[in-house]
Amino acid sequence: MADHLLGAQWRKSTRSGDNNGNCVEVAHNLPGLVAVRDSKDPAGPALTFPPAAWTSFVQATKPTR
Repeated sequence: MADHLLGAQWRKSTRSGDNNGNCVEVAHNLPGLVAVRDSKDPAGPALTFPPAAWTSFVQATKPTR
């Protein structure tokens, strides 16, 4: 894991349900970035985004009602 991700507090969505650990985990507690990783490979690579970009992505992918 990259040094800038040390101390990351990873969480997965409460909506992810029981799908055998096939989830995306997100860390919001890092200064100036949001990190995303595959829960099946916690020691593997993670993507990082500026908080505004992550917020835009989440808003754009929310289902419409």
